[in-house]
Amino acid sequence: MDAEGGTAPSADRLPPGQRMQRGEWPVLHYGPVPRFKPATWDFRVTGATAEEQGGIWFHDQFAALPTIDVVADFHCVTKFTMLDAPWRGVAARTVLDLAPPAPEATHVTVWAEYGYSANLRLEDLLRDDVVFATHHDGAPLTPEHGFPLRLILPHLYAWKGPKWVRGIEYLTADRRGFWEERGYHNIGDPWKEQRYSYQEDPGDGPPL
Repeated sequence: MDAEGGTAPSADRLPPGQRMQRGEWPVLHYGPVPRFKPATWDFRVTGATAEEQGGIWFHDQFAALPTIDVVADFHCVTKFTMLDAPWRGVAARTVLDLAPPAPEATHVTVWAEYGYSANLRLEDLLRDDVVFATHHDGAPLTPEHGFPLRLILPHLYAWKGPKWVRGIEYLTADRRGFWEERGYHNIGDPWKEQRYSYQEDPGDGPPL
């Protein structure tokens, strides 16, 4: 039994070095919380798109896209984990189907407010449980947690899924994002405890 009288999670549910988060979901981010302006908000798909055709959705258009519900774990590089967190949003696969990448695209930059970015392998967005989330635990995301949109990638550390997402850029070669340029691991697999760039093996990412 855990301290709250429930059944404690089995050890294999937690990646190495992680601990269960009790109580409130911590708020962690760099910089101020942006002000949401629905009249000017949009989501853009750019870069190496199929037939050089990207995509743009304004807020009401993006909100009209089909949504999915996902129950998935959330692993923060600061070592807390939330198990079985309920999310709702637009599946990343849906965006890729509507604005597909060119055949030569291999990576993605996820862009967020204030020019923040995170880089991913294209395959990271193709998983069934990856979602551009609008809701957590049945309620809209709070501004501090990324309203109106944040990317949830349960198989990677949470910094790889930015808050306040504004679009994706398809790439034909990898390019480090904001934290990846500042010493964080280029891939960020929590099960391999890929926290920092000094842990990278050859081929894990472009030179710093």
